[in-house]
Amino acid sequence: MIMRKSRDDRVFDLVNTVLLVLALVIVLYPLYFVVIASFSDPLEVISGHVLLLPKGVNVEGYRMVFRDPDVLVGYRNTIFYTLFGTAINLVLTLLAAYPLSRADFVGRGVFSLVLTVTMFFSGGLIPTYLVVNKLHLIDTVWAMVIPNAVSVFNIIITRTYFINSIPDELLEAAQLDGANTAQYLMKVVLPLSKPILAVITLFYAVGHWNDFYSALIYINSQQLLPLQSILRKLLLSTQMTLQITSSMSPDEIMRKTQLAQTLKYSSIIVSTV
Repeated sequence: MIMRKSRDDRVFDLVNTVLLVLALVIVLYPLYFVVIASFSDPLEVISGHVLLLPKGVNVEGYRMVFRDPDVLVGYRNTIFYTLFGTAINLVLTLLAAYPLSRADFVGRGVFSLVLTVTMFFSGGLIPTYLVVNKLHLIDTVWAMVIPNAVSVFNIIITRTYFINSIPDELLEAAQLDGANTAQYLMKVVLPLSKPILAVITLFYAVGHWNDFYSALIYINSQQLLPLQSILRKLLLSTQMTLQITSSMSPDEIMRKTQLAQTLKYSSIIVSTV
């Protein structure tokens, strides 16, 4: 039988829906505004006339972004760093999390303590740079994927998932069938761990896609820069041009200021898409 909702339940559902829709609007509107602002006349944006729809269609910001040939190079590099780096992250995270989830792993407590300490204390920027330099990774693709090859936080949540979601009886059954540790991990544990694999893949991939700080420290070659670094240089160069031409007429300065504003919005959209 279909149970009818009481009056209190209907009121609760209504209030809950209104609050959730309000939260959705609060979260999505800034993103929507960036989209319409990137296509609008900069003067209309600065004047506060752009609220729900773009006004005075203007794509000059996108023209400036894609006029730079390094943008496509940045896309290529960022996609490579994201795919390759995430693959390394997943392999190392799983190889660390699985042994730590096994109760019969000798020294599990010591290794867990050593890993946990690194979440609160790090070697610092200068020692890390010296290590990367001594390993001859400066200005190579490896500098973008090796120094941050594993996250202790992701190891911990993956280990916790293995402990709570993979019953020990499966291990015993696999051992009775003659499976070794690698076979058990690949054929039993991983197929049952798709949710946590999706989570940590998303964490790592987003981190690689948004990473510009590593390139700022370790990469010198223009051909190895990720998209975020190239867009940052494009924005800085536009601002520098504005400073150099500050002796121009007020109208020209205003036009370039508006163009720089539009370029910011366009760069956000290009990097997000």
